[in-house]
Amino acid sequence: MPNSPSEPARRVKVQRRGPLLVEGPVEVALEDGSTVRSDRFQVALCTCRRSRRFPWCDTSHRDRK
Repeated sequence: MPNSPSEPARRVKVQRRGPLLVEGPVEVALEDGSTVRSDRFQVALCTCRRSRRFPWCDTSHRDRK
């Protein structure tokens, strides 16, 4: 789904051992076909799948148990 030329590009910040930080608002399509949306100015997307709020990061990646 390409952006129109008038839409600014979204910035995604990749962090080692952390979430993806995405400038919002953002809509995320999940594996089951459902979507979730956040209107925040920036969201943290979980990449480790430990988050209880997946796809949103809850900092569970910090636990090293």
